[in-house]
Amino acid sequence: MVLAEDNVLLREGVARLIEAVPELELAAVCGDYDQLLAAVDQEKPDVVLTDIRMPPTGTDEGIRAAIRLRKTTPDVGVVVLSQYVEPAYALSLLQEGSGGRAYLLKERVSEVDQLVRAIQEVARGGSVIDPKVVEVLVAARAQAAKSPLARLTPRETELLAEMAQGKNNAAIASALVLSERAVEKHINSIFSKLGLSEEPDTHRRVKAVLLFLADQGG
Repeated sequence: MVLAEDNVLLREGVARLIEAVPELELAAVCGDYDQLLAAVDQEKPDVVLTDIRMPPTGTDEGIRAAIRLRKTTPDVGVVVLSQYVEPAYALSLLQEGSGGRAYLLKERVSEVDQLVRAIQEVARGGSVIDPKVVEVLVAARAQAAKSPLARLTPRETELLAEMAQGKNNAAIASALVLSERAVEKHINSIFSKLGLSEEPDTHRRVKAVLLFLADQGG
C-alpha cells in the first residue's frame, strides 16, 4: 500500500493502524499529490489510501490522482478518505467506473475492520461507498430534478462556490490553480447552463451565486 495524507498526526495514526494488520504492507507514506504519483511509480502498490485534499491546492488532489491512476495504472485500487460528505467528489471518483475504487469518510479510520475490508475490496477490483455518502447521493438525486445546478460539472460547482465567497476571477484562478482564461470559460459555461446568458456579467454573477446559496440551504 501507499498512504497519502498531508495531516501529520492523522498520517502517522493511519500508518500505525495499517502496520498492525498482518495482511497489509505499507510501502510508502507521502503528503502531497506529486509525492503520491512518484510513490506509485516507484513502489507499484496494489492499493493507494489517500486523502482528497492535499497540497499543492488543497482541493481535490486525491480525486485527480484516482482518475489519473485509472488511466496509467488501472490495476491499482484507490481508497479515498474525505472529512465531509461530498457527493460531487464521490461522483467524480466513480465517473469512469467504480471498479477498484472506494470512498469513505475519515471517521471510518477508527473502525479498522471496515477500513481493512474496503482496502481488500478495491484490491480485488470491487468498490465501496460509505453509507452516509449513499444517503446523500440518493437525496441529491431527488433534488437534482428541481435544481438547475445539477447541470454543472463538479469543477463548475467548485468554481461557483468560490464565486459565492466573493472572489474575483484572479482570486478564483489562484485558489483553484487555473488560468484566468480557464476561469472565464468555466464561468461562461455556468451562466449558459443556468440560463443567465442575456444579462450583464455583474447581474449574472450575482444571480448565479444566489442560486448556489439557495441550493445549499442559504
